[in-house]
Amino acid sequence: MPDAESRRFTVTEDAPAKINLALHVTGERDDGYHLLDMLVTFTSHGDRLSFTAADADGFTIGGRFAGDLGGDPGSNLVLKARDLLRQAVLAQGGHAPAVSIHLDKNLPVASGIGGGSADAAAALRGLQRFWNVRVPADILSALALQLGADVPMCLESRPLIARGIGEEIERVALPRLFLVLANPLKGVSTPQIFRALAQKNNRPLDLSPGGWMRVIEANRNDLEPPARSLTPEIAEISALLAGSGADLVRMSGSGATCFGLFPSLQAAEAAAQQLHSQRPDWYFQATETVSGE
Repeated sequence: MPDAESRRFTVTEDAPAKINLALHVTGERDDGYHLLDMLVTFTSHGDRLSFTAADADGFTIGGRFAGDLGGDPGSNLVLKARDLLRQAVLAQGGHAPAVSIHLDKNLPVASGIGGGSADAAAALRGLQRFWNVRVPADILSALALQLGADVPMCLESRPLIARGIGEEIERVALPRLFLVLANPLKGVSTPQIFRALAQKNNRPLDLSPGGWMRVIEANRNDLEPPARSLTPEIAEISALLAGSGADLVRMSGSGATCFGLFPSLQAAEAAAQQLHSQRPDWYFQATETVSGE
């Protein structure tokens, strides 16, 4: 839910959590970027950005995890997205006046569900509405990739398959899924996880099984084994999800967020409540995915 600070703003844009239903590492480029094959979806739960007119640019942060961002707020990807988009708008003769941006940080930081990338993508979408401009799709895609490999996916914010370093996107018609997001609130270093990966030339996604649930079950997250070895809490939280009745449990991205799939939103909400009572110091969130049908 948006806090009191964001409710006074005039334009809002959701930044849904990005869930890697499957993630296969298929190679590594000469520049160090890893080649990936991913089945991705997005949830109704996430961060939220709000925008209002101002005499000068401003940026504030609220929400449960605002205090975990640390560092210089000026280095936030939201502001980098604002600046890049403004340059593109001005270059095509448009107007991009000062804006005050408020970020409701509802997703854990460094958690494998695309929080920072989702925020940057939401800034690109929301500021176009706020400034009443439309940047050509090819320019917008280039800006997104400049901000980070996950940002093009988050710009779509709908079910997709992503290949390459994440920029080769194919939309897919995934059904709505019900899940619990679970995180031990321990940050994970993505570069460290990739360095610990034993095999970097794995097979791509297997899309042959009939039905999307079978496809999800038939695939995996190649980053989960190294993440478990570096962060033992991932195994513990996965076991809790499995014990709560999840049909399938898997880690998202480079962790440490894991997800459990449930047959209904009601079942997911009951499981999240149970899990919170077991570990009130950890993060559990029932949610549903956006539908690609």
